[in-house]
Amino acid sequence: MTVSDLPTLNASLNAVATVLLIGGWLSIRAERKKTHIAFMVSALVVSAAFLTSYLVYHYYVGSVKFAHGGMLKVIYYIILFPHIVLAAVNVPMIILTVIPALRQRFDRHKRIARWTLPVWLYVSVTGVLVYLMLYVWFPGPKG
Repeated sequence: MTVSDLPTLNASLNAVATVLLIGGWLSIRAERKKTHIAFMVSALVVSAAFLTSYLVYHYYVGSVKFAHGGMLKVIYYIILFPHIVLAAVNVPMIILTVIPALRQRFDRHKRIARWTLPVWLYVSVTGVLVYLMLYVWFPGPKG
């Protein structure tokens, strides 16, 4: 695996995180607490792997510019801007959601998780969309 393979890995990890988050949400709604914990711990591990890979990639490559203009670029930035803002907010939100769960303060955990889950899902899904737009659907010239 090379650095150029990391965007695909990152998108894959985001897609897996999305599935795990939905599994965790469905599990807790069905009152399957152990299954919920397994899904959510897995989502945390996958998301941590994503963050590590993402940081390594951008350390070596820097930022990647969207190569197209016009309406495509507008749509790309409409997706990218909230993705970046919510991704920055997401990590502390996750931490603030996990801590009460570890302390068995499930009332607090549930109250915070109601906000964290949609943000985490949005960041994961739009991360895949950003990848598809940059590297698959509308890639820039090979250089």
